Amino acid sequence: MTVSVPTLPFNDGHAMPSLGFGVYQLGEAEAPDIVGRAIRAGYRAIDTAAIYGNEAGVGRTIRGAEVARSDLFVTTKVWNDAQGRDATLRACDASLGKLGLPHVDLYLIHWPCPERKLFVETWRALIELREAGRVRSIGVSNFTEDHLERIVGETGVVPALNQIELHPHFQQASLRAVHDRLGIVTESWSPLGQGRELDDPVLAAIGAAHGRSPAQVALRWHVQGGLIAIPKTATPARIAENIAVFDFTLTPDEMAGIAALDRPGGRIGPDPETFG
Repeated sequence: MTVSVPTLPFNDGHAMPSLGFGVYQLGEAEAPDIVGRAIRAGYRAIDTAAIYGNEAGVGRTIRGAEVARSDLFVTTKVWNDAQGRDATLRACDASLGKLGLPHVDLYLIHWPCPERKLFVETWRALIELREAGRVRSIGVSNFTEDHLERIVGETGVVPALNQIELHPHFQQASLRAVHDRLGIVTESWSPLGQGRELDDPVLAAIGAAHGRSPAQVALRWHVQGGLIAIPKTATPARIAENIAVFDFTLTPDEMAGIAALDRPGGRIGPDPETFG
């Protein structure tokens, strides 16, 4: 049975499903089958990126899906080597060409790469792309408070969303508070901590109380906390399992128990201040 996923509003008037499907490390050849399964299961948001190398496969699936294009939410991202105005405009055209779409619903700067000193110029290019109708909403990924304050201060345009590493052992509370202050939606990449959350005894105990898996508990924690999560899996059973989180609710005590899992050193991925 297809699951219906609620949406979260953006500051620009658009909205995005609160749970999507990530395609990081999904090969070009396998993308049509796996993404097709996800769409049939009820996922309506698909998250890809230029660096993933699978935009063409994702695009074939979207164009051939039985679901209307207007019901699907497609995100892609400009990679680090294409920052700067002209390079970013070309990168967006290349991504749209591979996807075979006239526009995407959300276009992100993948990493700030602060040492390159181009993320403000790149942000201005995204504003251009939005004004031209090539992308509907614009946002960023892996931006810190300083990076956000810089682009907002210099352009007056607030990102719709910041996609950051976020999972129960790395909850980014201070950055989420910045997002709340600025009106930015928080999206979690690696919402299951690259699978590490699946072995957590707290999540397992909560799951046992609800007849759910640790993964479902972690994803329910994300969406119940007002976050967007984009779990990635190529396993058909887990595609169905990960989206089945809208028919149960965590108690306040259970939410507090998961909040207590936060660790200062819980980051798994690169540091945005130095990466790129």
